[in-house]
Amino acid sequence: MAETETETAPGAQLFIPPRADTLDALRVAAAGCRGCELHQDASQTVFGRGDESARVVLVGEQPGDMEDQKGLPFVGPAGRLLRQAVDDAGLDPGHIYLTNAVKHFRFELRGKRRIHQTPDRVHIVACRPWLVAEFAKLSPDVVVVLGATAAKALLGPAFRVTKQRGELLPWPDAAQYPEHFRRVPVDSAGTVADAPRASLLATIHPSAVLRADNRDVAYEGLVADLTVAARALAA
Repeated sequence: MAETETETAPGAQLFIPPRADTLDALRVAAAGCRGCELHQDASQTVFGRGDESARVVLVGEQPGDMEDQKGLPFVGPAGRLLRQAVDDAGLDPGHIYLTNAVKHFRFELRGKRRIHQTPDRVHIVACRPWLVAEFAKLSPDVVVVLGATAAKALLGPAFRVTKQRGELLPWPDAAQYPEHFRRVPVDSAGTVADAPRASLLATIHPSAVLRADNRDVAYEGLVADLTVAARALAA
């Protein structure tokens, strides 16, 4: 089979400045990422948002249509539902960092509508260096992966959200490549230290609630999982 551009994606590591020592610096650099072909049709890179001191990091799949237009993660219908679930679970939205495993919107055109397409493995792998770079600037107490794509990006392709959702796992030990997340910079001189111990929890993506036959039950399950994260913060 002939190779496609997707199969030979160069990866985001080529676009991450070696001396980007803040999330803002990474965000600026990510705007020029050409690590896979998704940048060609997307309006812009949608990087993470939130404070570097956030106690909780929420990792989703990819930006949707509205996120692609506004350049911010979780501002569409799924984002509004997630904010409600965060409130109902007792999490402080001011202590949350939001990001996605893939930073460009993947879609197909149907008439004038842009219909979401799930990122392929090659997109997850190509974009993963941005996640690693983000985590190098963060020191969360709890990491929450929202849905299968985020779980694959951090925990590997064998992880199943349906089997382990709502369960607290050790972070970064649970990562597919924990060594990528164990050392974090502590100053501008390049000093590094062991990342603080944290927990990871997997749950469904809020968009799955919107698609569910019984939204009330699906929403209650999402809130229940996020409540586990909230209790871990209080422990």
